[in-house]
Amino acid sequence: QVQLVESGGGLVQPGGSLRLSCEASGRTFGSMGWFRQVPGKDKEFVTRITWGRGVAFYSDSVKGRFTISRDISKNTVYLYMNNLKPEDTAVYHCAADSGFRSAVNPELPANYDAWGQGTQVTVSS
Repeated sequence: QVQLVESGGGLVQPGGSLRLSCEASGRTFGSMGWFRQVPGKDKEFVTRITWGRGVAFYSDSVKGRFTISRDISKNTVYLYMNNLKPEDTAVYHCAADSGFRSAVNPELPANYDAWGQGTQVTVSS
């Protein structure tokens, strides 16, 4: 069973930056992703990266501002968030796909089979 632990959230002003981390333990996985969720709404896809080749895919809402990367030696995936906007405020969850279901549709939460507890990101002046 994959276990995921996020860290790095917090309060930041508009235009600021944050780095989120997600450390994974347990069995191997094919890819990892980040989703975000605000109260009363479904999880929203943010980005995904394949573990082997490091190929990244982004939602239109964060493309050009967010960057996902992974450190294989540390079993950790990072989300670098720049030029943050108030609408980026959410609980950010990392997710792992032990197979390759997310290759078919990376934006579907059901294609990931392990989730972290989430970390709050608040963008406000």
